[in-house]
Amino acid sequence: MTHTTRTTHEVIDRYNAAFRLHDPTLLEDLISDECVIEDTGPAPEGARHDGGRACLARWSQLAGSTDLEFSPEPADILGDLAVAPWILRWGTGEDDCVRGVNLIRVRDGRIVEARGYVKSS
Repeated sequence: MTHTTRTTHEVIDRYNAAFRLHDPTLLEDLISDECVIEDTGPAPEGARHDGGRACLARWSQLAGSTDLEFSPEPADILGDLAVAPWILRWGTGEDDCVRGVNLIRVRDGRIVEARGYVKSS
């Protein structure tokens, strides 16, 4: 049986589905052991998460939260890099949301790096 590596587009689709569906199990084999996340907060640098376990724990916490509504927008795929914009909502008020973008690098069908940025007032 031949092993097929996921494309960057396939990885991003599954990553987004994990957050939209609140199903962190979809993330389990998408994250490389060498993964590094630079989170959107706290400002100005954001928290850094090193290693596959730390990255999976962070994203699983967010993806599993039914208090959050994640709405991905179409991503631009540039080889191994995805520029993936999104909207995150945590309530029903006009100000209960933020727009952001993740820069996600994929290698051998797994996420190796993600940097998150948000718009601020």
